[in-house]
Amino acid sequence: MDIRLPDGSVRTLSEGATAFDLANDIGPGLARAVLAAQVNGEICDLSRKLSDGDTVSLITEKSEEALEVIRHSTAHLLAMAVQELFPEAQVTIGPVIEDGFYYDFAYERPFTPDDLNAIEKKMKEIAKRGIDIVREIWDRDDAIKHFENIGEKYKALLIGRIPEGETVSLYKQGEWSDLCRGPHVPSTSKLKYFKLMRVSGAYWEGNSDNEQLQRIYGTAWASKDDLKAYLHRLEEAEKRDHRKIGKALELFHLQDEAPGMIFWHPKGWSVWQVVENKIRQVMLENGYQEIKTPQVVDRKLWEKSGHWEKFRADMFTTSTENRDYAIKPMNCPCHVQVYNQALHSYRDLPLRLAEFGSCHRNEPSGTLHGLMRLRNFVQDDAHIFCTPDQINGEVGDFIDLVFKTYKTFGFEDVIIFLSDRPEKRVGTDEQWDKAETSLHEALQGKGLEYGLNPGEGAFYGPKIEFSLKDCLGRVWQCGTIQVDFSMPGRLDAEYIADDNSKQTPVMLHRAILGSMERFIGILIEHYEGKFPFWLAPVQAVVCNISESQSEYVQKIADQMLQKGFRVESDLRNEKVGYKVRAHTLARVPYILVAGDRERDEGTVSVRSRSGEDLGSMHVEEWLKEMQAMETEYR
Repeated sequence: MDIRLPDGSVRTLSEGATAFDLANDIGPGLARAVLAAQVNGEICDLSRKLSDGDTVSLITEKSEEALEVIRHSTAHLLAMAVQELFPEAQVTIGPVIEDGFYYDFAYERPFTPDDLNAIEKKMKEIAKRGIDIVREIWDRDDAIKHFENIGEKYKALLIGRIPEGETVSLYKQGEWSDLCRGPHVPSTSKLKYFKLMRVSGAYWEGNSDNEQLQRIYGTAWASKDDLKAYLHRLEEAEKRDHRKIGKALELFHLQDEAPGMIFWHPKGWSVWQVVENKIRQVMLENGYQEIKTPQVVDRKLWEKSGHWEKFRADMFTTSTENRDYAIKPMNCPCHVQVYNQALHSYRDLPLRLAEFGSCHRNEPSGTLHGLMRLRNFVQDDAHIFCTPDQINGEVGDFIDLVFKTYKTFGFEDVIIFLSDRPEKRVGTDEQWDKAETSLHEALQGKGLEYGLNPGEGAFYGPKIEFSLKDCLGRVWQCGTIQVDFSMPGRLDAEYIADDNSKQTPVMLHRAILGSMERFIGILIEHYEGKFPFWLAPVQAVVCNISESQSEYVQKIADQMLQKGFRVESDLRNEKVGYKVRAHTLARVPYILVAGDRERDEGTVSVRSRSGEDLGSMHVEEWLKEMQAMETEYR
């Protein structure tokens, strides 16, 4: 039979040959390196029998597809190691996740850090045994009996949901087996570069009414260098944890009396104001009108918009005078109310309404995380009311805004995905066709590369999502623009078309940063608290050497404050070296020092937080330097 390779060449193999036989036919080096195969686009085990005319790509550790196979197999390695050390532990599920995998176990006591060390050691031992990993096809009922007989009730439950008469695949490593679709590497010897990270609680099937399990997280990579680089990124991420930096720099704090809500301190609020003012400037320069809408709105509006039915469990509610209210979880229905207060012509469109809208959502307490996941957050929200023909232009303009704004904040690597129509949706196929075409054309018109998330659009329309990469290569989804066919009609929004008919406008939901709090958290971690000059909460500190320069130092600080800079004076009776170290640790961009000579000459000695000595400058000269740094990002 003939097998076609990715380069177009053809190999002739005997009937019944497997993907591994193909690797052997090509060469012994490839046979030693191969991990899995891709047959006609489907990733599978090397034991897969090939058919005449198949197109086959062999997967090695250098292949993009290798990581998922390695991690899937390492999850099984983990489960086997746990059951060798703790025979009474039951396995449940063990999927691949971003950067690794996890496996959930039912066991009578919590796993300890010492247990994790022992499990990882056992995994390495099993890997060195070089046990063949073999796929077997079982009758569904026989598989249920097998797992019941060995005390694996969770596996038996999972198989029991498969229709009668069907078969299931089991993967065996020696005498140990697990239910799995695969694919897997051919031997445990292929699993070399992994590490267990942590253990946490989890519920069976994610339901808090079910039994509590233990989830062991791990990471696995194709090479030693990749594993080392990942662990280094984690160390860097730990150093950059916005919660620790926020506390050290006195930016904000959280406390149990207000879970998922932020107490901003003066310095943190200063950063907030700079970010907000920058976004406000961007919006005003691009034809948006800023509005402010109520926090507490009658239930009837949320019922009419559809949010009460779909979002009720995530809303905070209250009642008074026999009326039910919701604290708004999003801003869009209120923006439609502003739109509806006037009669609009097609000549008025597009109408762009923007708000720094404070929203509340009843997120589960276990998901809350610093500034990144909150119950109260502010969106740089805006809604564009437009005609169908205006979608393309508005989306194109928004794309430009996104890239320009991210660049201002120091992010130039932007990842884009377009999500198109889901199976369950509102609107006509004609509307979806037009909206999706507009989004594609807007992206293509900018010459941008983007991925597709088929079927992942909102029920009311397609959307584009913009994610940025930080200095550690982490991806953060921030911006979005969504086309909405549903809400304007549900909430009676109309405009008079050029033929004098009443039409429903299209509503574009858009945000650049997403959540203000989350974006500031990203900035803190990206810069490790060392904000660029224009963004820093304190841009410079002026220090005296002795009491005789106090008046001069305060005069300089006041002069800079009057120019609009965020400057402090440090007149403490401390050695100047102590002051410099303290403000360096506080990540202040510039530390200015004045002694008798500087006072007499009208200068300051300028030092950056990185330790660079910029020498003495006349105060007016330094003011010009500050103004240049400030306007660089404007």
